[in-house]
Amino acid sequence: MIEIDIEKENKAIAQEYKELLRISYQTLTDEDKKIIRKAFDVAVEAHKDQRRKSGEAYIFHPIAVAKIVASEIGLGATSIAAALMHDVVEDTPTTVKDIERMFNPKVAQLVEGLTKIALVQKDMNISMQAENFRKMLLTLNDDVRVILIKIADRLHNMQTMESMENHKQVKIASETLYIYAPLAHRLGLYNIKSKLEDLGLKYTEPAVYNNIVSKIRETKEEQDIYIKDISNVLKASLDAEEIDYVIKGRPKSIYSIRRKMEAQNVSFDEVYDKFALRIVYKSNPHEEKFIAWKIYSIVTDHYRPSPSRLRDWISSPKSTGYEALHITVMGPKGRWVEIQVRSERMNEIAEKGYAAHYKYKTGATEESGLDVWLNLLKEALENSESSAVDFVEDFKMNLYSKEIYVFTPKGDIKSLPKGATSLDFAFSIHSEIGIRTRGTRVNGKLVPLNYELKSGDQVEIITSQNQKPTINWLDYVTTSRAKNKIRNVLNENTKKIAEDGKELLTRKLKHLKVTLNETVVNELVNFFKLKTSLDLFYRVGIGSIENQQLKDFAAQKSNTLINFFKNKIKRSGQTADEDIHKQILNSNFDMLVFGNEQDKLDYKLSACCNPIPGDKVFGFVTINEGIKVHKKDCPNAIAMQSNYAYRIMQAKWIDSTEQEFKAIINIIGMDSLGLTNELTKVISNNMNVNIKSISLNGNAGIFKGQVTVIVQNITILKKLIDNIKKIDGIEKVTRVYKN
Repeated sequence: MIEIDIEKENKAIAQEYKELLRISYQTLTDEDKKIIRKAFDVAVEAHKDQRRKSGEAYIFHPIAVAKIVASEIGLGATSIAAALMHDVVEDTPTTVKDIERMFNPKVAQLVEGLTKIALVQKDMNISMQAENFRKMLLTLNDDVRVILIKIADRLHNMQTMESMENHKQVKIASETLYIYAPLAHRLGLYNIKSKLEDLGLKYTEPAVYNNIVSKIRETKEEQDIYIKDISNVLKASLDAEEIDYVIKGRPKSIYSIRRKMEAQNVSFDEVYDKFALRIVYKSNPHEEKFIAWKIYSIVTDHYRPSPSRLRDWISSPKSTGYEALHITVMGPKGRWVEIQVRSERMNEIAEKGYAAHYKYKTGATEESGLDVWLNLLKEALENSESSAVDFVEDFKMNLYSKEIYVFTPKGDIKSLPKGATSLDFAFSIHSEIGIRTRGTRVNGKLVPLNYELKSGDQVEIITSQNQKPTINWLDYVTTSRAKNKIRNVLNENTKKIAEDGKELLTRKLKHLKVTLNETVVNELVNFFKLKTSLDLFYRVGIGSIENQQLKDFAAQKSNTLINFFKNKIKRSGQTADEDIHKQILNSNFDMLVFGNEQDKLDYKLSACCNPIPGDKVFGFVTINEGIKVHKKDCPNAIAMQSNYAYRIMQAKWIDSTEQEFKAIINIIGMDSLGLTNELTKVISNNMNVNIKSISLNGNAGIFKGQVTVIVQNITILKKLIDNIKKIDGIEKVTRVYKN
């Protein structure tokens, strides 16, 4: 029986290998096929005794990663071979030198880069994932393909996580949403980015994910008919113009629907643009732009466009290389529909990103947007002043941010992240110009250095040889490039001041009976809400940190320690009578317990998401404020679970009776006589709910209100919301999570 299974498995492995060669995006030469075959044989031999948690042979994983690399990212034989062997050095006695001997230095270099990422060791004082990410980006200095293969590896791991324990699934999924999805987006891999986001949501918020999936299934037939109706209308006109095209309906990703529901505070049914139409046309390079606008003209002949939602990424491509025309039109039944217009070349670049970008870049001398981005990234990596976590936050801000397009005085166009200032613009031209910036003019008017730029602004920089950056400049800029350059210049002066500051701080703390060590430095940096130890020592050196503030820190540190021991003594030294008394008390109050042992610990409810009993929550161990409790769908949850997984504590409510909690409800409806009276009656008559504050107003027939109520738990709150919804004229009732 086992023999038959192994035989079947071997056939399946051979089949997967053939499929890998068949689906490759690049044209493979005989030499390429030999390299891939050799890599396949090495991987099969290396992993022959390994199985995954699901029970299947381990070799299926590297083959699957290689398939993603070959077809979805579109890389060639070198990358396919490296993908097949990406776990060989880590898991087996084979070395990088062995691979270099068997293949070539390039394959060995990629495998070494992938092994480096996998072998990053955990440092107890910083987030492993942040350091892991920084290490991963450092490999860009060698070859960007390492990152692309790593993204493929992460995608396959996300697709095959069912057998893992729940807490591991949540950590890996959070990490994916926090780092890998935005990275895939920035490298132009939009299909992979959507898959990573959807799978991330599947494991971080399974109930939400499953709910949206089932709703999409329910409405699929209706959507297909809707797309067909629009396609039929457009086809006749497109055919008349003899355009060679295909029209495809494309559902929005589950994650983007979820994001829209959250951002606009609407239900699934209220999200109107749940799908888009894509028109992909054939064209020679000279006519690409002309045909795109011809299609725009045909679409807007039939359907009214929204001028504010036209996106022209053909005239000004995104820095990822993405080109397309996005038109949002009012379709049948009064629904907004997004129509994307792309040539076959643009479509390939949108789907394959990096690989297709270079396939079409024949003889171009000007650096592409991606090359520019990679150079900026390398500059950011060279700055070693910031901690790994700060680095990730800073880097992510530049990944996620949308772009704006501004002009130089000569009319050249520059792209910057949204939120960039006029001083950021100066540094984007050249670091020397940035350092010497005395003032900035936007559209001919003098503006402050921290003026936030908007698309279309024309920016002029006024420089002076005597100008030098000040520490305030760090607050005037948002881009990594500008921050790093300013820090480097400031460091020349500040390092000396910081050295004196460190000595001074050591003496002052000694007087307060605190020894200055790495842990205390980290605590001080957090206490004063600073970024790095250099900032701390510098501020002590210039005298901006006063003695009283250091006394406050020492007192708080001492209290934290005393409370910690008091709680420990309390927990371990309880008598049986005290224990019974405590249980009786607890049965009458809402209890939040932590960890597998269901410990009752001191905690604070986080202000960012306002959890109340019954909400799904977790504990986060902060440096200065003990345990903070957050809702599982708190906006900050993904970052915390990914960056500080070791500080996350399981938490749950075990009872819900006497204790009371505040909840805020927003109400919208049609203003009518007696509505206010009816509303207050429903609230006060329902389950002993108390009104703490009420604010109601009517305007042109629309009624808006915000009511703060005191409730005992989530069940009572949900019942109350349901009862308010039943009042005639009430349109929408939502809970507000932030004061």
